[in-house]
Amino acid sequence: MPLPPLEARAIRLGLTAVDKHDAIEQAGRVLVEIGAVDEDYVAAMHERERSISTFIGGSVAIPHGTPPSRVHVNRAALSFIQFPDGVDWGEGYTVRAAVGIASFTDEHMTVLIALAKILMDPQKAEALHKATTRDEVLALVHPDESRVQP
Repeated sequence: MPLPPLEARAIRLGLTAVDKHDAIEQAGRVLVEIGAVDEDYVAAMHERERSISTFIGGSVAIPHGTPPSRVHVNRAALSFIQFPDGVDWGEGYTVRAAVGIASFTDEHMTVLIALAKILMDPQKAEALHKATTRDEVLALVHPDESRVQP
């Protein structure tokens, strides 16, 4: 299963969030903005977080909806929200990047595997957290893509 697309317009760098709820809201709002999901999907992202943490390690979280919320997905897509100063995710975890996932299936597992490959390389993980351009993020998330999507 291929990784859902990450469009340049779905990347936000250098942001801050009051807490993990604010961070999830920001990741979800971007998915709404690009037309990948309906408003109700954002509420489901919060519901998912209440049931199980989306923190995956390496200062990364992958907020996504619940299985019933898939009816609010218009198309598979990702959002990438960077928080250089970190966001308290609870339980002693700090998140510096939230990758929002809109999918019709359990694509969050595909994203998890792809991100694990990046995070296993400390230099790539640090590059993801310190990226200052959308092109840098796209090159790390979709290394096989030859051109940047608008």
